[in-house]
Amino acid sequence: MDNTSNSNKGRRRFTSELSLEELFGRTLTDTSCIYIDKGREVWVATEMCAQYLESAVDSIVIRDESGQPVGIVGGYDLLDHLRKNPTRESQYLTKVEDIMFRDLPQIQRETKLGDLIGNWKNSRRAFAYLPNESGDYSPISARKMLEIGMRYRFDAAISSMPRTKTMVSFQRYDTLGNILDLMFENKTRKVILQDSNQFISDRLILGEVSRVLKFQETFEYFLDLPVKQLTLGYAREINEDVSLSRLCSMMDKMDHPYIVYKGNTVITPWDVCLALQSESLTEPLGPVVEYPNQRVIRRSCPHCGKEIE
Repeated sequence: MDNTSNSNKGRRRFTSELSLEELFGRTLTDTSCIYIDKGREVWVATEMCAQYLESAVDSIVIRDESGQPVGIVGGYDLLDHLRKNPTRESQYLTKVEDIMFRDLPQIQRETKLGDLIGNWKNSRRAFAYLPNESGDYSPISARKMLEIGMRYRFDAAISSMPRTKTMVSFQRYDTLGNILDLMFENKTRKVILQDSNQFISDRLILGEVSRVLKFQETFEYFLDLPVKQLTLGYAREINEDVSLSRLCSMMDKMDHPYIVYKGNTVITPWDVCLALQSESLTEPLGPVVEYPNQRVIRRSCPHCGKEIE
């Protein structure tokens, strides 16, 4: 008799021990990856990421001539290139294959949640993709993890979540160069305007860069771009120690998921990932919430307002 097997019967497993298929069910592959050919220019990826960052897609998959994935590009890659090559010319001359992340993060349905988040910690990129039923690939991002909190009922609250970030603030008269320095020095995708709940994110920066490329043809050096020219996002401020499930529901309704808790703690989808991996969080208490078979992500052009297909 296998005593180990018997001892595990009836034991509640940690959420991190469950596979992605067990946690997501039919919605695991309900979204398709967004692609760009490796020979396209950086400005194209900049405009695409301005639409898809912080969504379930979050990064763009780069394909070769045969259509096979060869890398990914996201906010980190584009902003790192921008801070090192802050000219208009570099946006048009540099190809995405020159700046892409080449360590392809492909996973499977059987991949354990804890293993996935562990890999994300090591790579500092909360993105992966897996094969789907149509022969294509589906993305998994930190934003996607909010579904777990919404599908199931967890007792854990904000106060019990691991803390990974301190608030990083900027001044209204800073330049884009100052903002990028803050982001990379503090390893954060968002910085908050001092004494306010307004913030700048990688997605908002890329949206402004794309707009400048289109409409300010004489502007050349992006690090000098004044912050006051950018459109800022608004973080939701809460003081109540809400459950993880309610927190995920609140964040899923936001274009830019960002919460300030009790005035001094910031919470993003990455913090939800760390909470789901925590050893103190066991299997969901139920019930499961059924979602439609397909989720359609719609994005509108930041310049004309038309829906992007």
